[in-house]
Amino acid sequence: MGSDGTPAAPRGGHSHIDAAAPALHLAQAEPASPPVPIAPAAPSGRQVPQGKAQIDLSFAPLVKQTAPAVVNVYAARTIATRSPFAGDPFFEQFFGGGGVQQRPRVERALGSGVIVDPSGLVVTNNHVVADADEVKVALSDGREFDCDVLLKDAKADLAVLKLKGGGKFPVLPIADSDALEIGDLVIAIGNPFGIGQTVTSGIVSALARTHIGTDDFGYFIQTDAAINPGNSGGALIGMQGQLVGINTAIFSRSGGSLGIGFAIPSNMVRAFVEAAKNGGRFERAYIGAGFAPVTPDIAEALGLDRPTGALVQSVTDGGPADKAGLAVGDVIMAMDGFEITDPDALGYRLATGGIGRTTHLDVLVDGRKRDIALKLLAAPEDPPRDVRDLSGQNPFSGCTVANLSPRVADELEMPQNQTGVVITKVERGSIAARLGFQPKDIVTQVNREPIDSTAALEKVLDRGARGWRFEIDRGGRRLTQVVR
Repeated sequence: MGSDGTPAAPRGGHSHIDAAAPALHLAQAEPASPPVPIAPAAPSGRQVPQGKAQIDLSFAPLVKQTAPAVVNVYAARTIATRSPFAGDPFFEQFFGGGGVQQRPRVERALGSGVIVDPSGLVVTNNHVVADADEVKVALSDGREFDCDVLLKDAKADLAVLKLKGGGKFPVLPIADSDALEIGDLVIAIGNPFGIGQTVTSGIVSALARTHIGTDDFGYFIQTDAAINPGNSGGALIGMQGQLVGINTAIFSRSGGSLGIGFAIPSNMVRAFVEAAKNGGRFERAYIGAGFAPVTPDIAEALGLDRPTGALVQSVTDGGPADKAGLAVGDVIMAMDGFEITDPDALGYRLATGGIGRTTHLDVLVDGRKRDIALKLLAAPEDPPRDVRDLSGQNPFSGCTVANLSPRVADELEMPQNQTGVVITKVERGSIAARLGFQPKDIVTQVNREPIDSTAALEKVLDRGARGWRFEIDRGGRRLTQVVR
């Protein structure tokens, strides 16, 4: 568990993914050297340092300009705890039912955030404020504010906070992260280990990193700017003084910085902030298709020189992909001119593409490339969700269930192509809670009868039974249980 309350994710050996944050650097002064002429700018406008004099240039003006918009985020949640003697007749005889209760435990998380709107909108990581009962934000000038959580999304690992009380707030403009190039200079600002605002520098080490071990959309900027636990939600800033990413995770053996940090691209941040401003939720475009990576064997069979692209694995009848002409076996190579290396890269482009737009795909069809126009639509609610609260003497008593549709799946941050009856809520202390049911469990069978709707599930439960045998799908695993 990271110091900001973030669980570590294993990645082979003793390596793990930790909550992100910049770390402390010590610099040593060196004797001045004679001035060196600045080399002509490269076609992109970037320049390579031509000598020590240029390397000695300071980031101080850039830090003064941008640091006031980077804040500290403090989150707390209260967890009710029960004594191990609770419910024991012997102890309750002497102490009563409430005498064995323990004091609630308070969990705290520490992170960073970035003010992106003068009205007081702050972007941070979802894992910093997830399930928090209280969130406070401290600015670099010492001011502290309570705030509301306007929007959060576990899959994107982003949250937008609204500062209470008003005031004049410094803002960090959001850059176009697609303009970044490997080797660009960046600085990271945040609050590592809670020691206070800290600045580190580095370069963009890689772009479009996927499969790094975090449980989210998986498309990151990699940087060697020192990042450590405690600065999740901190700013990754380009040389133009704009936000290019939100620091989120590190690859580490010890929990400290190894020079491999990851940031959510600013274009994803921009789309998320716009959703918060509009008062809605963050919706990912629905295209009605499932995708798989292109393996080396598949690449060889398709005549590709390397494994790249998103292989169409399934297409929903009548969905946007079907209407556009996509078919199983096609490979999406690019979207709007941006290379698609794998399904995660496609998911990122769909999430930031904007619902209602028409996008253009470069698709490999039977060995030939085709341009396909695809309409990005909001996920439909078909079938209707038909929410039902289950009760009675059965294993599902205390569950709230709904019919899965692409929209319901998106709201629950599940794959949009899943179908069936999903548990959306489990009442604490209910029969279902004691049996271990969880939100996002999909009910597939009860007493050997297939369950395809909430009405079908309720009908089976209303008939009653001496014993219950049920099967659920939990994250792709089939679990079977028998209750007498």
